[in-house]
Amino acid sequence: MTAAGDGTYLEPGGSWRSIWLVAAALAVLLVLDAVLPGPDVPALLWMLFGALVLGGVGAGCLSARRIWTVRVDGRGEDAALTVGRDRVPLAEVDAAHLRGVVAGTAGVDAGAAVLGGGWSVPKGRTGLPLKRTDGQTLLVPTRVPRALTEAILAAHPATPQVEQGD
Repeated sequence: MTAAGDGTYLEPGGSWRSIWLVAAALAVLLVLDAVLPGPDVPALLWMLFGALVLGGVGAGCLSARRIWTVRVDGRGEDAALTVGRDRVPLAEVDAAHLRGVVAGTAGVDAGAAVLGGGWSVPKGRTGLPLKRTDGQTLLVPTRVPRALTEAILAAHPATPQVEQGD
């Protein structure tokens, strides 16, 4: 998660950690194959297996980063919330409802759509309820709902903008 003074908030949707862990496990297995007595697994099989496994894990990491990355860009009328391919201008977000969510007096409608797609909020994330000005309720998948709420409210057009001086 990154929050900058220019109104940008970025929460990556995934990590490359799993591909590094799988690569390390494959390296250990390759060393064990070379060190232990008995017939060795052919090099072509190692390359094919390694490419398939690392390719599958890499595709999963990349898709998670593209689909579930949460971003708040801009301030005022140009501000927008983006999750994957879904983009919601913050001018269409009900800031009073979001403040009610923080206070515990507002919530989410049953069957609310998840920004970014999918049937439900991904594992390890919380659905932050947003109400649009047209009455539609959305869930934003986030790991840090408090920071995302602060970023949305700070960038929202209804929030008085403080000019930063030199």
